[in-house]
Order: sequence, then C-alpha cells, then structure tokens
Amino acid sequence: MTAVTVVYFSGYGHTRLIAETVAEGAQAALVEIDGQGDITEAQWEQLQQSDAIIFGAPTYMGGAPWQFKKFADASSRIWAVRGWQDKIFGGFTNSASLNGDKQVTLISLQTLASQHGGIWVSLGQLPANKLASTREEANSLGGSVGLLAQSPSDAGADKIPSGDLESAKAYGKRVAEIAARLK
Repeated sequence: MTAVTVVYFSGYGHTRLIAETVAEGAQAALVEIDGQGDITEAQWEQLQQSDAIIFGAPTYMGGAPWQFKKFADASSRIWAVRGWQDKIFGGFTNSASLNGDKQVTLISLQTLASQHGGIWVSLGQLPANKLASTREEANSLGGSVGLLAQSPSDAGADKIPSGDLESAKAYGKRVAEIAARLK
C-alpha cells in the first residue's frame, strides 16, 4: 500500500477541514503542525516513511504563516541528506478572499518540494470558468499548480464551498494514485 501523509497548519480550523478532506481522498495520515510550528520526532519519521507528502497551509498576508515556515525551515536537516529525494509531493492553500494571493503560497510549497528533490503533482482538474459556473463546482477558483480553496472570514469551516471540498478530495486521490504508480 502507498503511504501518504498530509502535513498542515491550521490557524482557525478551515485548513484542518481541507486537510481532512484531502486525506480522505488520498487515504492519508494527518500531521498537524502545532501553534508553535513544531511536529514530533515520530511525525518526522512518519513523513520520512511516506511515499507522498501533501503540504497544506492557509495564506496569511500573501504567504504561508510562520508556523508552516518554521516547519519548512526545520526540514533543512532532511534536505541536507536528500532524505525526501524523489518523493511525491502536492500542496494546497486557502484564504478568506477568492484570490487572496494564494498562488504565492502554493508556489512556495512547490518550491519547498523541489528543493527536496521531490516530484510535484498538479491539480489536474479543469476550471469551472463558464458564465453559469458557481462556487459549488469543483475547481471554481481555477487552480492548476495545486489546490486552491476559499474560507469566508466571517464563517466557520462548514461554510467552505462544496466545490472546493470536492476538489480537495479529488486532489488527494490524484496524489495517492500517482504515488502508487511511481512506487
């Protein structure tokens, strides 16, 4: 069986729901980065043993929050020994705004994977970009590098558009299937 882990930070619970949905699609384990930007040694080992890692972080002020950045910086000890070389990677982000500069965060996640010598999996979904399209359709934000989602700032995670969650589940499945093919 292919081992997939979703490692993420969630400030208010929105990213947690997206991470859980991605993990459901990938049949993946979850590793949550804590409020201090840390994970346990056992969680580092879990990432090491995974065939695929999916990064997740909200977009705050045009980038990933410091807690995710601390995790990314701590991964340099793995980078130094090429510990994640040729591992499969994917990533997702969300923000309160429809755009919210999410692409910047997503590219930073892709860059982190590339620095580790990883193989990045794109979203692989056509955008819902017709006049009649709604936010309840998959990929209504038109992502391609990875998963983009929107979380209204004045509402809980239960108000994330169903199309974003549909895209999240499909993306998790895609990453897991590609990892299985390349394993």
